Amino acid sequence: MHIEEFRDYCLLKAGVTEQTPFGPDTLVFKVGGKLFALTDLNTFASINLKCDPERATELREQHDYVRSGFHMNKRHWNTVLIGTGIPAGQLRELIDHSYDLVRAALPRAVRAVLAAQEGESA
Repeated sequence: MHIEEFRDYCLLKAGVTEQTPFGPDTLVFKVGGKLFALTDLNTFASINLKCDPERATELREQHDYVRSGFHMNKRHWNTVLIGTGIPAGQLRELIDHSYDLVRAALPRAVRAVLAAQEGESA
């Protein structure tokens, strides 16, 4: 996956915004104002993604390309190394998982707006 594909995939999801709150080199994707993915614009060497804590541990044990979240809460975030053999389908699934976790924790009213947005785009 290239950075353009990553960006386009994230932006396809309901309510997603992209920002650079940590400076011009770090691209951040949020849903409902909450972070679910970030990467370095210059290198695109890795992506930080939220993950269920038990699953995060399993993924780190099973795959060399999944590490504890760099500069993030290591219990809830993974850093996925790009260009190290991760299948594109698995990367998309990890992005989906991160988005779904963050979205599920949003207030009910925000989730309802997102659901309505999805209905409009279907």
